[in-house]
Amino acid sequence: MRILSLLWLALAGTPVMAAPATASVVPVVSTLAYSAEERRHILSLGPWPPSTRRDASNRVSGEPLAIELGRRLFRDPRMSPIGYIACVTCHQPDRAFSDHKARAHGLADLPRNTPALANLSQQRWYGWGGGSDSLWMASIRPILDDREIAATPATIRLMFERQPELAACYRRVFGVSERQQPQRTLVNIGKALAAFQETLVTGRTPFDAFRDALARGDGVVAARYPAAAQRGLKLFVGAGGCVSCHQGPNFTDGSFHAGALAHNIIDAAVVKAADDAGRLDDVRGLLASPLNLLGLYNDDPRRRAGATRQLVAADTLRDQYRTPSLRNVAVTAPDLRDGRAEHLHEALQHASPLSNVQVQDLAAFLATLTDADGARRPWSSTPLVVCP
Repeated sequence: MRILSLLWLALAGTPVMAAPATASVVPVVSTLAYSAEERRHILSLGPWPPSTRRDASNRVSGEPLAIELGRRLFRDPRMSPIGYIACVTCHQPDRAFSDHKARAHGLADLPRNTPALANLSQQRWYGWGGGSDSLWMASIRPILDDREIAATPATIRLMFERQPELAACYRRVFGVSERQQPQRTLVNIGKALAAFQETLVTGRTPFDAFRDALARGDGVVAARYPAAAQRGLKLFVGAGGCVSCHQGPNFTDGSFHAGALAHNIIDAAVVKAADDAGRLDDVRGLLASPLNLLGLYNDDPRRRAGATRQLVAADTLRDQYRTPSLRNVAVTAPDLRDGRAEHLHEALQHASPLSNVQVQDLAAFLATLTDADGARRPWSSTPLVVCP
């Protein structure tokens, strides 16, 4: 989730206008003057956290027992034929549910960077190229991928046989035996994993405190926001235009864009070697899959799959990638879809034109999108609920 669409935007400097000091307030950093348009954009980046959403296509979305089952499955390597690859292999809690590698590696190398898992219920499409139209489908894909977990109906059955308590929990959540209909069991596993992943929501950040202070006209609290971050924010919502793609409280438009890498960092050999056509390949796979929202496994009786139905695997989708959220981006490097930028500053330095001062200011702003837990996300060994 870390293609920074802001990289190819032309960023220009902006004047710093200090707010007048008052004798009754302890000296703090002054607040910049924002235009009406800039202020509108800033306010549109909140409030946070978002309201809870349940996925209508997943009947166990939001169910505590399903969340606990998904939490157990997330860390269980016994679906893998070699017995040591699980979801947590690439999505590690102490690394912001990512892996800090340039490109993902399960049983083999993959061509894309591992996305951090957070705020997933705010998305419409999943994966860099949008190869899944639901979170439960996105959870199933790596289970079956020969380069990742490479599970089969046989390994899934063996996992349950070796863990009677896990099998009992599955039966309690779904009301059927794990031995019936292997394909349905696989889908249910994906839905339990999705129920758990929906709970991975990032917390409030220094930016959120600033944004809310601005909304209520609290100049004292707003002025505590670091000066460099204020300048970076002004670039972000103003001259830089970054907010045109990284918009809304989750800092993403959820859409797909081509040419998101600046011309001076495109390595044609790397792109060719990866043989990655982006959204074009992913959409073809999505439409061909029986697991998409047009299929039998969508639990929404209204079959709300309009967006999926409208997809066309046209060449215009080639090399398009989803705009990632920028929340916690400062702790989820390497950056860009193939992880070629080792550090956030390195990614920002590729923008043209972008001065060293602007790089520092923009990085300072992005750092304020990090919540109190940072890269080390909470994980407890205590079950959320008793299941079975």
